[in-house]
Amino acid sequence: MVTYIIASIITFAFTTVLTIAGVGAAFILIPVFLALGIPLLTAMSTALLLNSIAMVFASISYAKKKLIVFKTAFPILIVASILSPLGARTAEHLPRNVLLWLFVGFLVFAGSMMLFYKSRERPVETNAKKLIGYGTGVGSFAGYLGGLLGVGGGNFIVPVLVWLGFNPKKASATTAFIVIFSSFSGFLGHVALGNINIKLLVLCAVGSIAGALLGAYLMKEKLNRRQVKIVIGIILYLIAAKMIWNLLV
Repeated sequence: MVTYIIASIITFAFTTVLTIAGVGAAFILIPVFLALGIPLLTAMSTALLLNSIAMVFASISYAKKKLIVFKTAFPILIVASILSPLGARTAEHLPRNVLLWLFVGFLVFAGSMMLFYKSRERPVETNAKKLIGYGTGVGSFAGYLGGLLGVGGGNFIVPVLVWLGFNPKKASATTAFIVIFSSFSGFLGHVALGNINIKLLVLCAVGSIAGALLGAYLMKEKLNRRQVKIVIGIILYLIAAKMIWNLLV
């Protein structure tokens, strides 16, 4: 039980920070759960469901503030779901380490864009055709590369939307909404295997919900546009550093 309480506290901390960026905490929670002695498949299924739970609560909060651009979110969801299997099929024929190094390069580039590139926010939310077009393009990019590299597409979606001129808060909120479905889809793939620990899930769900609500509050009320970009950039750098460590050790 002590292990589960520790896992819940850690879940709260990481979910709070990553909710601000809208990318979900599963990619960090899985190795943390493993370090605590939780079996791999249980760690994966739990982390994916926690992603969905956290982003549901965050998205409710974002929707009330009209930060989610639904006309962009839905095309991303649809196209990414179609192209993700194609990316996974391509990955079968390419060296995984090469793909991961390419992904690290992208994360460093995207993090640098967040921290140093001064994008000009454009009123894209007023143009339905542009919103759908952006969603289709970003969905193709995120879906294919997400399937190719076996990672969530949120890491791709946020920086691309900001580069296209979206307000960073709307980019994060829109991505958080998408993560609900992408993570739950992954969770369903594990359900049939029965790798669910109810006590772990319940305790961590409490931490996940609390972290999502706090992270959403900070993003909406306490952080300005520049600060949100800085948080996203630092998170992308940290993800890249973690992947480099995994590749070198």
